[in-house]
Amino acid sequence: MRIDELLIDENTSVLNTLKKLDETGQRILFIAPEGKLAAAVTDGDIRKYILRGGALEGPLREAANYHPKSLPLEQRARARAYIEEQGIDALPLLDKQGRIVDIIFTSGVDLDNRTCAGLSVVIMAGGLGTRLYPYTKILPKPLIPVGERPILELIIDRFCDFGCTDFHLVVNYKKNMIKSYFNDLEKNYHVSYADEDEPLGTGGGLCLLKGKLDHTFFLSNCDILLDADYGDILNYHKSQGNLITMVCAVKHFTVPYGVIELNNDGTIQTMREKPEMNFLTNTGVYVVEPRVVEELEDGKKQGFTDIIEHYRAMGEKVGVYPISEQSWMDMGQIEELDHMRRRLEGNS
Repeated sequence: MRIDELLIDENTSVLNTLKKLDETGQRILFIAPEGKLAAAVTDGDIRKYILRGGALEGPLREAANYHPKSLPLEQRARARAYIEEQGIDALPLLDKQGRIVDIIFTSGVDLDNRTCAGLSVVIMAGGLGTRLYPYTKILPKPLIPVGERPILELIIDRFCDFGCTDFHLVVNYKKNMIKSYFNDLEKNYHVSYADEDEPLGTGGGLCLLKGKLDHTFFLSNCDILLDADYGDILNYHKSQGNLITMVCAVKHFTVPYGVIELNNDGTIQTMREKPEMNFLTNTGVYVVEPRVVEELEDGKKQGFTDIIEHYRAMGEKVGVYPISEQSWMDMGQIEELDHMRRRLEGNS
């Protein structure tokens, strides 16, 4: 990748910066007028900006770090050690005029990615998957293939990459097919099952795990994939002292019509042609403290968002960890399943 592909203007919108971060596949971009390093911006910088209430239409300069790490070109030999020491993703090397002449990335550095070792993952795998009919007439949603493997196996693999080896599947519809698949699979992780005799929703089924979770855990739906740093999500959850942290994706949507807003008397207040909307949407992945499970009412049908609202009303701390739109893949509907397949094939 050329250096100029990682350069961006400080007046670029935060939204377009997110898009460029996704396009490059890197987690960092640099502001370098005439090639001279002025600032850097990472996905973490963007996340902090959003959490401060920053607008996605706002200029990048409001989110960027104008005190970036760098080294003189002649100190290239210590670049790898400096990257590990500073805990950064990339290190620009500068000439005597301060221009970027090379960038050293964390690839090639033996970093320990098993930052979630010991954490359990609960996956809600009992739904009927009615939006994916007729696929789910034959297979339960967790076993629908995306490429050559079922979506549930891909989800588990993502967590395994960060050191998770203990998985609890809440199962109901066609549960024996799910159990047979994972029991016959050669794997380096442990899977246990909680049988949901009656549908209890994405939250209610957690009551089946009382007494089985005594530490912070991840909770995930069985129809989504995230390209995200689960270790960083966990660290954020802990640092904020949250009871629950929701992983939310930044969504950008353009209304394909002119929008008319009226006054109370029926006269036109505003006319907007194809307005754009930016918002955060729930991905269906959470970090949760174990007392949430222990405090659930047995047998009560409820969504996990109902549980979140309950705790928010009690004044408990519920946080949000934003990720980019392209970091979230959802196969909840036929069109989205096809899109996920195309994306994964393109990444293979």
